Amino acid sequence: MKLLVINPGSTSTKISVFDEYKEVFEESVFHDAPVLLQFPHVNGQVPFRKQVIIDILKKHGFTPSDIDVYVGRGGGAHPQRTGVTYIDETLYKDTLDGVGGSEHAAKLGVLLAYEMCREYGGEMYTLNPTNIDEYNDYARLTGIKGVYRNAQAHPLNQKAIAEKHAESMGRRYEECNFVVAHIDGGITINAHYHGRMTDGNVGAGGDGAFTPTRIGSVPVLPLLDYIEEHSVQEVRTMCSRSGGFVSFFGTSDAKVVHRLVEEGDPKAVLVWNTMVYQCCKQIGAMSTVLEGKVDGILLTGGLVRYADIVEGITRRCGWIAPISVYPGEMEQQAMAYSVLKVLHGQAEAIRYPGKPVWEGFPFIDD
Repeated sequence: MKLLVINPGSTSTKISVFDEYKEVFEESVFHDAPVLLQFPHVNGQVPFRKQVIIDILKKHGFTPSDIDVYVGRGGGAHPQRTGVTYIDETLYKDTLDGVGGSEHAAKLGVLLAYEMCREYGGEMYTLNPTNIDEYNDYARLTGIKGVYRNAQAHPLNQKAIAEKHAESMGRRYEECNFVVAHIDGGITINAHYHGRMTDGNVGAGGDGAFTPTRIGSVPVLPLLDYIEEHSVQEVRTMCSRSGGFVSFFGTSDAKVVHRLVEEGDPKAVLVWNTMVYQCCKQIGAMSTVLEGKVDGILLTGGLVRYADIVEGITRRCGWIAPISVYPGEMEQQAMAYSVLKVLHGQAEAIRYPGKPVWEGFPFIDD
């Protein structure tokens, strides 16, 4: 049984083909921000990304007709609960419409899996989309009635890393407290309390550290001044696609920016180190959510391959808890292995309910 794992990110398209539990190949294609910004809406990237996938498959001697099961990264539909989920027409439509409010490339995984499966045949699933919602109630409320913080992170990779680290400690993920920082094109840093991501920054929503493609947290009044001279849509795009490095340097390529850092460029040094500084602030905040009872700080994502990022976080946060580094991510394997357990009857997939897992506070909203 051959599985195609489709993992679109804010700066890349990564795919893998698995023959049962054996990974036949994995390949990732980088897309710089100016390329993707040619598409006004993320949905418009579907034909472009589909052709990238077909070209990669062809390069490795496969066609879509060789695939039995499509597994796509997800996001954009209503907030969901953790686990393997069937991709059906309702999930496809809600993802396409972005009813969950997130405009992130991860949603393309579901869209591509659905469209390719419908065209070539097979089965289709997703696992732990970007809007898995396990927040505690204190993490939801803002100072504006009816405006809530929504869960937007990297649960697919964060949970896989946390489970792996707990296993290395001889413990279960559900017994541990971790702060997990996914640091890449997007940055999300979350408190994991006994197997649940109970708080964290809203990754693609203008919250937390700025990133290669995102603005991060910006004070509201200066942001309103900015909008007066620009547009709401421009700021929406900057939240997930054209902020951060793109705003400062016109590129989301961390290699380009870090090369400038190594050359001593003062602008690059300031921007790069500020990003690291903001990551540290978020890690500290999440440690207080866990009341200081932190079994480990886990750093993952592509950017933790840079030693200066790890050193900067260790210097500021190493006193909180032991720091462990997992460069890159485990998303491909997590998606394939979790779906294979379903296919072999060792686990059950869930159905997308077509509504959020949390629907407000009646005593406030009524």
